[in-house]
Amino acid sequence: MAGIFDQPSRWMDDELVLFDDNVRRMLADCAPPERLARWRADGIVERAAWSDLARAGLLGLSIAPEYGGAGGDFRHEAVLTRRLGLIGAEGWGVPLHNGIVAPYIESFGTPEQRRRWLPKMVSGEYITAIAMTEPGAGSDLRGIRTTARRDGDVYRLSGQKTFITNGQLANLIIVVARTDPAAGGKGISLFGVETDAAPGFRRGRNLDKIGLEMGDTSELFFDDVPVPAANLLGGEEGRGLPQLMQQLPKERLMIAIESLALIEAAVDHTIAYVQERHAFGQRLFDFQNTQFRLAECKTEAMVARSFIDDCIDLYVRGELDATRASMAKLWASERAQKVVDNCLQLFGGYGYMNEYPIAQMYKNVRVKRIYGGTSEIMKLLIARSLAA
Repeated sequence: MAGIFDQPSRWMDDELVLFDDNVRRMLADCAPPERLARWRADGIVERAAWSDLARAGLLGLSIAPEYGGAGGDFRHEAVLTRRLGLIGAEGWGVPLHNGIVAPYIESFGTPEQRRRWLPKMVSGEYITAIAMTEPGAGSDLRGIRTTARRDGDVYRLSGQKTFITNGQLANLIIVVARTDPAAGGKGISLFGVETDAAPGFRRGRNLDKIGLEMGDTSELFFDDVPVPAANLLGGEEGRGLPQLMQQLPKERLMIAIESLALIEAAVDHTIAYVQERHAFGQRLFDFQNTQFRLAECKTEAMVARSFIDDCIDLYVRGELDATRASMAKLWASERAQKVVDNCLQLFGGYGYMNEYPIAQMYKNVRVKRIYGGTSEIMKLLIARSLAA
């Protein structure tokens, strides 16, 4: 669907504009509305769809060519993330696979780990996840209880994780665990767990969510799982928390991009609807209330896009700090919920029907203010900069 936000962002050069159009066309073929509906009904995206993206060169976009990747940068990931959001593929964990897990391995992995894992991520042989959250530890990563105890050539991994994106399909999971329980934040390490050969690893429920239904968000259990010492990310214990902190600004910027896509999709769908729907002898679009409400929504969208574009530009230049990334996530996620709610109101009763995309957006948008750090955590992080 063509929309009022189709003009390229200022960080997009001619190559990225062409790439954006190719992604749009590929997703139209790979993920039409009826296939998206089936994934939502099934509670999972079929593995064949991941293979479709791999054949199209959309897995491992920013992985270096020496590992089979496309050698792009964060801008390419931003294009794909936005396009997935615009078509309603919220919940498909491709942005996590491409934009979060791959950089952990490429930035912090040993040469052997990069050679072993990255090509399989590009081909789709490996679908990936990152397991941070536990039943008793969310935003406070220092509170994790999962342990990794050295036992000769392996670590014995024990603990429970929850809310793990791609949890049912992932066969390479970056797991956050304590290697030194007495060392506080300095005793946290990251491990690559290859689940196809991991005795003691169990997948729990594919969790029943109010939105993002196509995403396989899961509980994971590690019962004395032997993990080769060679799978300690970077090969050095105690580096986990700095590794996590370095990547969190990118994760929060990606959530801001997802939120912006929801804003833009909601406004575009609503404009199309009110131009066709009639009440009291005229189009809904012709009522001043409708025009004023949509004018506010478009303004919110353009303000959000301007700030997020600036953040993307800063990130590509290596200049995006944690405070600004937190601001982007806070602003975009809060605005997205407001805009989607206002747009749904203009649909009237039809907006409450699942057959209309705005209803799905209404369900999907709520979690943006929670995952990747709640809005309250974002405010806390931003507040720390006030006295700087």
